[in-house]
Amino acid sequence: MPTDRDKAFLMFKLAKSKGGCWGAKYDRLEHLKKFQDLDRIVKEMGNAGWIIIRKKPSYTGISLNPHYKKEIVEFIETHLPEMKGILK
Repeated sequence: MPTDRDKAFLMFKLAKSKGGCWGAKYDRLEHLKKFQDLDRIVKEMGNAGWIIIRKKPSYTGISLNPHYKKEIVEFIETHLPEMKGILK
């Protein structure tokens, strides 16, 4: 079962990778395989609308939903207090 800290860390990695994976800019799931329960985290956050899932013929990509940017940043800062002030 993924914890809120796991979810926050995944979203932090997306927000900080390559200038940020928000909206039309996404990262492949295969680049994030180090996360335990990755599929469950993506499914839960996708159902909440915070992560956008893009299924392509050869891979699946995910990005953060910019409509929830304020809530995502607050969630990350709440569950990863050491990252407070890094995201804008």
